[in-house]
Amino acid sequence: MVSVNVHEAKTHFSRLLARVGAGEEIVIAKAGKPVARLVPYDHATQKRTGGRDRGAFCVPADFDAPLPSEVLEAFES
Repeated sequence: MVSVNVHEAKTHFSRLLARVGAGEEIVIAKAGKPVARLVPYDHATQKRTGGRDRGAFCVPADFDAPLPSEVLEAFES
């Protein structure tokens, strides 16, 4: 992994992007301390599957019941 300072990164940003596009990782440092990492963008996406969280939450039978008066008053005051 290559490390460059902020000034060099600003000056040669296009070149750094080309290197990252080729698969290289580059660390950008400020005063010698790493602050950011340029990595290639991963285009791979996982296929989404429906129902993965089925059963994680159960809607209570009184879900749409009126609120208790003290809770209702707190909202209205």
